[in-house]
This record gives sequence, structure tokens and C-alpha cells, in this order.
Amino acid sequence: MYRKFSPLILIAESPIHAGSGSELGIVDLPIQREKYTNFPKIEGSGLKGCIREAFRFSKKEANVESSLENMSNDDLISLVFGPEEGDAHAGSIAFTDAKILLFPVKSLKGVFGWITCPMVLNRFVEDMKFADKVDSIKEWNLEKIRYTVPEDSDLVIFGDRIVLEEFTFKIEKSNKTSKVASILSNIVFNEDTAYEYWKDKLRKNLVVLSDDDFQQFVTHSTEVITRTKIDSETGTVQSGALWTEEYLPQDSILYSIVMTTPVRVKEEKKGPFKGENPDEEAEKVMNFFKLKVPEVIHLGGNQTIGKGIVRIKLLED
Repeated sequence: MYRKFSPLILIAESPIHAGSGSELGIVDLPIQREKYTNFPKIEGSGLKGCIREAFRFSKKEANVESSLENMSNDDLISLVFGPEEGDAHAGSIAFTDAKILLFPVKSLKGVFGWITCPMVLNRFVEDMKFADKVDSIKEWNLEKIRYTVPEDSDLVIFGDRIVLEEFTFKIEKSNKTSKVASILSNIVFNEDTAYEYWKDKLRKNLVVLSDDDFQQFVTHSTEVITRTKIDSETGTVQSGALWTEEYLPQDSILYSIVMTTPVRVKEEKKGPFKGENPDEEAEKVMNFFKLKVPEVIHLGGNQTIGKGIVRIKLLED
């Protein structure tokens, strides 16, 4: 049973290809999606594996308050994430699938805005309650919030219209949406002064569409790139070496929930994660994660061509 929970915000600093394998559709290598909504997602198992790999090379010190004379960094990672080989014990940390929260879309005015919808926002509220972080969003009012923007939005043209991609929407400026955008900007970017520009942009350029419109954008407005392999001798495309890949765009914002439980080994092997009770042990695992997790990780495929750079933000109490 998981005892401690912490939301994890994921900000795409470059396009992400969390692939679902090859398919027979228009796109050869599509991204992972929820079956019943078609919203983009990243499987929790893939997220866990990438974070585990990042932990191996993280230079951040985790003060785990114990004599570690016989425990290396790999030993600690094995206790928390589970052994890489074999099935001696399960890991004591888990990650939910990363869900889409804000999706960037080109705008006729203001360059781009982040879109979301009532379904996504209500899901986020439910997940924050699950993680016992309801105070973060207690001032939200999500009633009648479709087709609204903050009161000082930079995206509005002709009084009550916005143009996203090639679509025009009649929109209403709303104080409720201003509050939602302000709270989201604080959640996503914390108090990091380096992100003041982006915090201000999110406060102004959030767009709440309908669930159906949001679904259409996240289905058809992802990046699709055609790649080839060139024959070094002829300088032409090799036979059969032409394919398309789908990417979640840069500046997409997702979230996951980190969950911890006491390490699943005998008492004498728990090392720095030993505590007086299960809650204390789960808290020690969570603290280890928070202290050790790097600010930037690589997630998904094609890392050697600059894809999958993701910035991590922890939602603190």
C-alpha cells in the first residue's frame, strides 16, 4: 500500500517521442495515447525507467542520515526502484502515467497559447485530492469555464475572438479563468525567478476549450517529422529508409503522481530507509527521491538528436 504521494510536473524543453510502437496508420511511429480519450500520455513504466537512469548519474547529494559504509549509490537506487536484474524484491516507488495538463497551440496573436479543457482540469483536481494537495487548487471554480481566457489575455482579437491554428473561436474573458491560470502558473513554475516570463505568459495565455475541441487539437496538432537515412556513397535516400515520427510539442506540460511505500526488504537490509513505522519509512523514501531527483531528465526516444529533454518540478507542500 502506498503511503506518501507527491505531484510531479513535467515541462517539455524539447519535443518528446514516447512511442507506442510501429503502426499501419499515416504516422509510422506514433506517440502513446489513452485508448478512450486519445489524449497523449507517457506510461508510468517509461517515466520510472528514465528517472531511475537519471538517478544513476545525478550529482545531487541525498542526505539520508545513516552510516552508508556498505551501501553505494546503486544500492540505494536498487532499494528504492527495485533491482535491475532478478526479482529479489519490488521497488518502493511508483509513478502514475503522465497525463497532459497544458498543450501549446499556435495563435494568430501572442505567438501561442496553452490550451486545456474542463475534463483535464477536473482530472487534475481529482489527482491533487488523491495526492492530498487540494489546498493548491481550493480556489478553483470550474463551472461554465468552456471557451474562456484570462481577463488580460494577449490572444484575443476583434473583441471576443481568438484564432488557434486555422480555427476561430468566440471566447469570453473570465475572472474564474484568470484565477485558474494564476494558480496553474504557480504550480507549474513554482517560485523559480528564471521562469518569470513563462509564468506571466501562462497567466495571460491560457485557453479553456471544450473537451471535444481539446481532443481534436491534441490529436491533430502534434509534431509529425519525416526522417530519412542517406546512403553515404550515393548521397541519396537508402531504399526503405523513409519514415514518420510523432512528437509531443516543446512546451507541453504534463503531470504524474509519485507514490512511495516502505522498502520491501528485511529490516536489517533497509539501511537509511529504516524507520519507527511504515509511514516514516515511506516518508524517507519520498525525501530521498526529492533530494536526489535531477532538474532535467531525458524522456522517450531519439535522445541523441536532442529530443526528450524534460524539466521536472515538484509540487511542494
